[in-house]
Amino acid sequence: MTAPREPVISVKSLVKTFGGRRVLDGVTLDIHRGETFVIMGGSGCGKSTFLRHLIGAIRPDSGEVWMFGQDIAKASEDSMDEIRKKFGMLFQSGALFDSMTVGENVALPLREHTKLDDSVIQIMVKMKLELVGLRGFEHLMPSQLSGGMKKRVGLARAIALDPAIIFYDEPTAGLDPIMTGVVDKLTIDLTKRLGLTSVVVTHDMNSVFRIADRIVMFHQGRIRQIGTPDEIRKSKDPIVQQFITGEAEGPIAHQGEDYLDHLTKGF
Repeated sequence: MTAPREPVISVKSLVKTFGGRRVLDGVTLDIHRGETFVIMGGSGCGKSTFLRHLIGAIRPDSGEVWMFGQDIAKASEDSMDEIRKKFGMLFQSGALFDSMTVGENVALPLREHTKLDDSVIQIMVKMKLELVGLRGFEHLMPSQLSGGMKKRVGLARAIALDPAIIFYDEPTAGLDPIMTGVVDKLTIDLTKRLGLTSVVVTHDMNSVFRIADRIVMFHQGRIRQIGTPDEIRKSKDPIVQQFITGEAEGPIAHQGEDYLDHLTKGF
């Protein structure tokens, strides 16, 4: 019998309410060390709010978020600063600073959080850019890059401090199918090569089944189903099946006006 994998993130009974609406309703799950864990669900299902809790951007009304041996839901700001050095974040747009070169963007975490000599930082920047296939691009400006290249620079910056965890917020949004495939392959390769844990929020079904070791689907603030890609594909839950197949007709489309209003809230 295989021993259970070690959780690197453990979430317990997480609750968050905005404006009287319970956006997260008692979410409990573990994310295992070394896996690519994909969070999916429709607009308004709670997945983005859940991600914001994982990175410590917001605190829950109740519940726990354990990471690196600490409940970050109760951690001080000083403790959170130390925890944030141990994970990286790839934002949806890449979130590069337009006034900085590619190299300066990647070097930013190293300059802010280490005391390394500039010569060492330059070497590390070249190494990180090579890992994402952008060797020699350090002198370019973000305005000179395509959308896919900006995502890869953002990924190089996310791994600058050699984190244990990378969080991805809609990493393939706005990309064409080929560049989506490139970013997906990078996610898989970096997770394996660097021994990372990758947590990916996405609604791109092709990416979901290409990169995931495990998948959780959120629906109306709760976990609807969690499992391997094969288990999700074979799910008998009509809500899960409608979401992954993209059918217009089904239980999600017939929840009524209250549910449609819930979807438009952007949580």
